[in-house]
Amino acid sequence: MAENNLKMLPPELNPEASQILKQLIHSHKALAELKGFSETIPNKNILINSVIINEAKDSSEIENIITTHDELFKAMSKENYNNPAAKEVVNYRRALWQGFELIKEKKILTTNMIIEIQSIIENNDAGIRKVPGTVLKNPQSGEVIYTPPESEARIIDLLNNLENYINEDRDEVDPLVKMAVIHYQFESIHPFYDGNGRTGRIINLLYLVLKDILNSPILYLSKYIIENKNKYYSLFQEVRENGSWDQWIIYILKGVEETAAASLKLLKEINNLIEKTAEDMKAKIPKIYSRELLELLFIEFYTKISFIQEGLGVTRKTASNYLSTLEKAGFLSSEKLGREKIYKNIRLFKLIKSINQKNLTKG
Repeated sequence: MAENNLKMLPPELNPEASQILKQLIHSHKALAELKGFSETIPNKNILINSVIINEAKDSSEIENIITTHDELFKAMSKENYNNPAAKEVVNYRRALWQGFELIKEKKILTTNMIIEIQSIIENNDAGIRKVPGTVLKNPQSGEVIYTPPESEARIIDLLNNLENYINEDRDEVDPLVKMAVIHYQFESIHPFYDGNGRTGRIINLLYLVLKDILNSPILYLSKYIIENKNKYYSLFQEVRENGSWDQWIIYILKGVEETAAASLKLLKEINNLIEKTAEDMKAKIPKIYSRELLELLFIEFYTKISFIQEGLGVTRKTASNYLSTLEKAGFLSSEKLGREKIYKNIRLFKLIKSINQKNLTKG
């Protein structure tokens, strides 16, 4: 068992190691391409939503919260939809959006903001751990492999130290290297009773936005962790037991490079799908086509009459006619959810669902 001897930041690093420097070039290049493409998209919310929902699904899957895309999209469209796992994923998405809004407003990432993010993920206000007894176990053997800091005062001290490390840049360490350190430190502090992994993965994305490396949280990092889960945990343990930072940092940097490329490919596919749908709508149903209507159909995976009514400023009857016309033309499919009729964007749904059936990181 690894005893808790978690040190304050900054750690002793070797950021000039040749492997790290070489990987940093590739990782920054991939992120710059992702950021550059995202800045050319007029309605960024469309793309952000699509990436975030996959990130939310896969980040939750790491914690054994498993749901299908279909259940997930229904939970997003109906407030009291009864599927606990899907609701947890929706909470993750809400938490990521809230964190993004806070970063844009405050230009800083604080402990209180992290506590707020975790409270949205878990849908409770339990806050920082106050009771000792939390341990991390090997899921196969049940062996205790790590005991996080136990006293609330110690956890708060470590979080304050982490907050300073996140927001101070006088050390001139590359922000991607710092992100790897921040992720390790937060997960080792393990400040909450639950939701630490998901909160930590949101912090990664928010940190990149905070440092202006990305302009929105569109890095689909959880897929990489799922595909390299054993390596993730073994390298984590190497840092804990031996202070072996280099390989951990390189692992995270490679993850950033691969997932930036995957996110870029996904964004391009969604953008192409939007333009193809625009062409098809103009050809099949020119009387109702407008760019505003098209974009409303792509902001979420399901839409409803009230959404179109408010978004376009039209009557309920007109909105209903639009959706019926789109359904007859094969762009949408409808179903009853409780008393309400919802309309699924068939093409977007198929595209996002297919992401889990092919490995974009190798495309």
